[in-house]
Amino acid sequence: TLELGEDQVVPGTNRKRKDYLEWPDYFMSVAFLSAQRSKDPNSQVGACIVNQENKIVGIGYNGMPNGCDDDLLPWSRSADNQLDTKYPYVCHAELNAIMNKNSADVKGCTMYSALFPCNECAKLIIQAGIREVVYLSDKYKDTPDMVASRRLLKMADIQCRQFKPKRTKIVIDFNSINNSGTLNTASE
Repeated sequence: TLELGEDQVVPGTNRKRKDYLEWPDYFMSVAFLSAQRSKDPNSQVGACIVNQENKIVGIGYNGMPNGCDDDLLPWSRSADNQLDTKYPYVCHAELNAIMNKNSADVKGCTMYSALFPCNECAKLIIQAGIREVVYLSDKYKDTPDMVASRRLLKMADIQCRQFKPKRTKIVIDFNSINNSGTLNTASE
């Protein structure tokens, strides 16, 4: 057996790499990757639900309900008639992540979401028993829906915290596996 001190490195030995994604960055990245499935031309949002063992138990993105033709429903943000906008029809990422869960329930789980959840999603999060919400952007924080959301989440004692990424960018390069034998994810 080869024994080395902390500061010794033998070339070719079996050591883990140091630039791997930490759990929070990984889960938020999964939320952002799932957002790429959204057909919404204005806003692509994803959510990822994680249990206490760091296992993903639900993923979702914003889109029209299952079985509803998203070519026939509107994607507009504004119109003279609200029925001609996306808002009465679209399902938010948080709702879809809860509905797409692959476990019996999501009680005690953490939800990672690109945006702070609206009041309707806050109700679902509370009812589902999710205990923590980690979000990246809070760009709508002063709107009545978000004020109501904060009020509900606080009353339900759900922890909310803004995500502080260790990396600002993660690039998936499908060709890197063929080049060096390892997945190369560029990061900044």
